[in-house]
Amino acid sequence: QVQLVESGGGLAQPGGSLRLSCAASGSIFRINTMGWYRQAPGKQRELVATITISGNSKYADSVKGRFTISRDNAKNTVALQMNSLKPEDTAVYYCTADLTDWSLSPKNYWGQGTQVTVSS
Repeated sequence: QVQLVESGGGLAQPGGSLRLSCAASGSIFRINTMGWYRQAPGKQRELVATITISGNSKYADSVKGRFTISRDNAKNTVALQMNSLKPEDTAVYYCTADLTDWSLSPKNYWGQGTQVTVSS
């Protein structure tokens, strides 16, 4: 079994910054892709950013130039630095990992989510 634990959410003012972190633990052989999704009230869950094991990243158009995703392969962690926050960034943010476990089976896991609220 694998657990993803997120931290770092909270309240920020428009134009402010927050940093989200996610740590994966458990039966992990290799984490191939890690990422962040978000879901605002009444909306579908959407991709925010992903990063591969080799460091290739992609972003939603809405966050390009403001958010930066990074990962530490040795520690099985991923972070999302969010700058120039806007009220429309308000959502529950979920960490996700596509990994291979010790049985060499591909698996996908999600964290429990962390609330980000951008408001003055």
